[in-house]
Amino acid sequence: RARGPPPLWEPPPARHLRALGTGRAAALPLLLPPRRHLSSRNRPEGKVLETVGVFEAPKQHGKYETGQLFLHSVFGYRGIVLFPWQARLYDRDVASPVTEKSENVAGHGSKEVKGKTHTYYQVLIDARDCPHISQRSQTEAVTFLANHDDSRALYAIPGLDYVSHEDILPYSSTDQVPIQHELFERFLMYDQTKVPPFVARDTLCAWQEKNHPWLELSDVHRETTENIRVTVIPFYMGMREAQNSHVYWWRYCIRLENLDSEVVQLRERHWRIFSLSGTLETVRGRGVVGREPVLSKEQPAFQYSSHVSLQASSGHMWGTFRFERPDGSHFDVRIPPFSLESNKDEKTPPSGLHW
Repeated sequence: RARGPPPLWEPPPARHLRALGTGRAAALPLLLPPRRHLSSRNRPEGKVLETVGVFEAPKQHGKYETGQLFLHSVFGYRGIVLFPWQARLYDRDVASPVTEKSENVAGHGSKEVKGKTHTYYQVLIDARDCPHISQRSQTEAVTFLANHDDSRALYAIPGLDYVSHEDILPYSSTDQVPIQHELFERFLMYDQTKVPPFVARDTLCAWQEKNHPWLELSDVHRETTENIRVTVIPFYMGMREAQNSHVYWWRYCIRLENLDSEVVQLRERHWRIFSLSGTLETVRGRGVVGREPVLSKEQPAFQYSSHVSLQASSGHMWGTFRFERPDGSHFDVRIPPFSLESNKDEKTPPSGLHW
């Protein structure tokens, strides 16, 4: 099982990063010094260890460049940075010097939080690791509206993710194609004179510019209830005309993290969706995206994406997730309220990928 290191763990720079030959994401028990060997008695049957690369010291300041190889500290997959985004992080766990109370659309008093600039990265996930993380994190995290023939059609790009700066464990590799992804060689090329030695092709720059309005994340919302942290990132996807009315679409990515050692399971979701048109919708159901994930010390996180549409150019969402403890008791975890805003410069969503 792919599991990241503890939050304060720093890999020694000379230690080799190893992964299962089947492509399974490297996990801490498999980070072995070069001089140590696994006996056949301890080795997983039918699998061998192979060197992937060498860890580098994580950056405490500044940002990672295009082409940086990394291991995801929570989900354990191998990836490569395409480009950074600067987001506003609204962290409701961080108290302001002066706590202000206000009545918001959610109908209850809440802390006013100010956004703090934080770096996120658009990355490619190694396709060999996708099968091993599919139960913990959707690998189709990026979706677009499809062509105008069907106002509800979406298409997804597999293995494209958003990663926070602190989730990056950088490493280097001598392999000229260290990541297996159908877009790797279209977006990046090897240049041994550069550090890191993978640089953006013109196709990556053109793709970013063309799809910028639907790729860029601008706001990140975070809140913790009873040691369960919920992070929400909304994305505006575009507007479509349907039956003589305008329908606005958003995608939202949600990450659930168990910061405690007690095992809990997500059982229900309860959403409230307010539209600028004046409607208030309530959505209640079992689990999320057809699953009821268990969050444990070994597998502390779960990440998924979903979509919402409104017949207005803006709105708000908030709600709760209901979790169950091993003794059968339940508790509710707050979903931080977030805005659904349409882009000021309305553009037509892409109809496909063009190179």
